[in-house]
Amino acid sequence: MLRFAPSPTGEMLLSDLWVAVVNYLVAQQRNDKFLVRIDDGDTPKNIEGKDTEIMMILEKFALKHDGVHHQSEHLGIHQTLAIRLLQEKRAFICLCDESLPSCAHSCATRLDMQSYAELKEKKEPFSIRIKPSSREILFEDELFGMVRFSPVQEESDLILKQDGTPSQLFGTACEDMLGSIDFIIRQNRYLEQTPKEIHIKNSLGYQSNTHHAHLPEMVEDLTVRSLLEQGFVPDAILNYLIALGNEKYAQSLFTLPEAVVWFELKAIGTEPIKMDWDRLRWLNREHLKQMDDRTLSTLFGFADADIGKLAKCYLDKVTTTRELEERIKPIFRSKSFEGEQGEMMRKLSRLIFNAPYFEEFDTLVAYLVDKSGLDRDQIDLPLRLLLFGVIREDDPTPEEIYPFIKLYLLEVAS
Repeated sequence: MLRFAPSPTGEMLLSDLWVAVVNYLVAQQRNDKFLVRIDDGDTPKNIEGKDTEIMMILEKFALKHDGVHHQSEHLGIHQTLAIRLLQEKRAFICLCDESLPSCAHSCATRLDMQSYAELKEKKEPFSIRIKPSSREILFEDELFGMVRFSPVQEESDLILKQDGTPSQLFGTACEDMLGSIDFIIRQNRYLEQTPKEIHIKNSLGYQSNTHHAHLPEMVEDLTVRSLLEQGFVPDAILNYLIALGNEKYAQSLFTLPEAVVWFELKAIGTEPIKMDWDRLRWLNREHLKQMDDRTLSTLFGFADADIGKLAKCYLDKVTTTRELEERIKPIFRSKSFEGEQGEMMRKLSRLIFNAPYFEEFDTLVAYLVDKSGLDRDQIDLPLRLLLFGVIREDDPTPEEIYPFIKLYLLEVAS
């Protein structure tokens, strides 16, 4: 069983999405279940609506799950397990500042279950800490190899806070145990936390052959929202993330199901991941080129294959949907007839409004030349302004875009 356990305390980062994608792929390869757990045990930091946003992002990237729940649903179980450790003298009551990494040793010798009942009756604040492991903890990591952890006897990790909620460490260990999670893939910032979770599980009598993999850090970690807003499409972002470390496929286009066949977790390695903007932009352009024309048009408020084809006329020069929008929207925006070319544009606009339908651009131009009394060179610039709204040196030619806008010509030239 694998899980993706995001915290609803902020924006989902690219590294978070990478963790979700890798968990999904490995689950598919193992023919195992992929669960989503919203780690909301730390309630004061949770942001309303972030759990829904997380699920919407997973849906956008087609990461189907086999179940979803919130950590807070199991608060009573977490409290019961903490009390059990206290009863078995594997944990102790602490009156020290719970923000401290450790506490006074006297807590471990004086405050036991009897003290628990007394403090509860007096309604005095206290927390519960687990006693440190008495022996070295070893575990195998798929990427980092054998990890050895020598416990510090003075350190006693917090497991239950004064408000009765579990610490992040204890909540995670309990949830993985309750969910029978036997393959944990997450970021390497949790590498030092893993042996502490193993100690908690062992203290609770949980014995399971759990596999671990800690993905390397991303040097430039961006929010998924920012990438989408910049105009990178989900397929391109997925393509980029899945190929990290699997360099054989770095310049390949593939779908999520296709990646399940060849994806190799160990190929990722341990080196920090640097953002390769050139590769992401190339992938984005190629996925936009492959997108169904009508589907592409919907990104700009249309449902017309011709507008999708119009967008693809610009893909040799731009790479994102936002850049495409900056080219396409001015075509359909109301034109300004001010400035040096304003009067000429107005004249051509009136002629177009009274003109019959022309299948070919050259036929339209011939009609405008004839009716305006101007030559081709004189109408070239004002006609471009009518068609493009803004003229750029790298724009396609009017002849190239006309087949895709001719049915909208009256709107374009208004």
